[in-house]
Amino acid sequence: MSTYSIAVLAGDGIGSEVTAEALRVVDTAASLVGGLDIETEAIAASAVQWQQTGVAITDDQFDRCAAASAMYMGAIGLPEALHEDGTEVAGDVIFKLRFDLDLYAGVRPVKSYPGVPSLLAHGDDIDYIVVRENVEGLYASRGAGVNVRDEIATDTIVITRVGTEKVVRKAFALAAERAGTREFSRVTCVDKANVLASYAFFRKVFDEIGTEFPETEKERVYVDAMTLYQVQRPQSFDVVVAENMFGDIISDLSAGTVGGLGLASSGDIGDTHGLFQPAHGSAPTIAGQNIANPSAAILSGSLMLSWLGQQHDDDKAREAGRLIDVAVADALVSAENRTVDLRGTASTTDAGEAVIRRLHELSAQ
Repeated sequence: MSTYSIAVLAGDGIGSEVTAEALRVVDTAASLVGGLDIETEAIAASAVQWQQTGVAITDDQFDRCAAASAMYMGAIGLPEALHEDGTEVAGDVIFKLRFDLDLYAGVRPVKSYPGVPSLLAHGDDIDYIVVRENVEGLYASRGAGVNVRDEIATDTIVITRVGTEKVVRKAFALAAERAGTREFSRVTCVDKANVLASYAFFRKVFDEIGTEFPETEKERVYVDAMTLYQVQRPQSFDVVVAENMFGDIISDLSAGTVGGLGLASSGDIGDTHGLFQPAHGSAPTIAGQNIANPSAAILSGSLMLSWLGQQHDDDKAREAGRLIDVAVADALVSAENRTVDLRGTASTTDAGEAVIRRLHELSAQ
């Protein structure tokens, strides 16, 4: 029996609703596979906690997250929870965990599902991963930018060789893992190397690391062209790697091409720690109405199980993650299992229950 401790930060707004469904699905998959014990601990770090106490995440809460086998987050942040400089309190939690635990790779799968309406006329068969460098880039200036007399504001981009090498190697490793399931194996570097020296350096390091992976195709795309290609030819991508801010932007765009952020799962992954969360926000305007799409949260739970399986060489955890992926895809085919954002009729809990039913059916087969 493998036992994994999960620090659960349900957070704000719809966070608790989608987290509840994700954990129900994770527990069901673990039970059906057998040999897995998932223990959860609730961590109250959130924008609400900041409003009540002035601290979004305490040192003790951080330590408990760091000690867990993995971390799972629902959604953190509220539009009114802002620091004096206008930045969101959500970053106090998310960025602290990412930076202090060196969760350097933001892994964001992009996948189209049969039955899910797409904004693209050619939106079928999209299947790629955006790997976002998570702890450097322009966002490394968070809390350290300069605002002079409310007249001049500056932020500095930070790109290091070590940080770039790590995230690029992660991208190539993911491409290698996917190689047997796809017609091509390719890593695309997204940058603005034609204008800024920092991005030219990012590309240079990408090219150097790429020589270690001769079996994988290499592609280099400027970020402005990338946004065009994500709409025109998304099927041509396999694994995409980019600096922090660019990765943030193109991953949200990619979600829009396959149905929206309600399908956008993510994992913030380091060498020893992993944080998994839906890429969407807390959506306080629909909180408590049982209409939020839990699919991204559920798929993030699948990513968490797969990562635990990889970290601990645990086939049971990997199989539980795989079953969830299949169950979500099968459930989304029917409009009665999809929430309103995907032109369906299901509630949050209905959508979660549909995935659980499908898990039981798959297990019986």
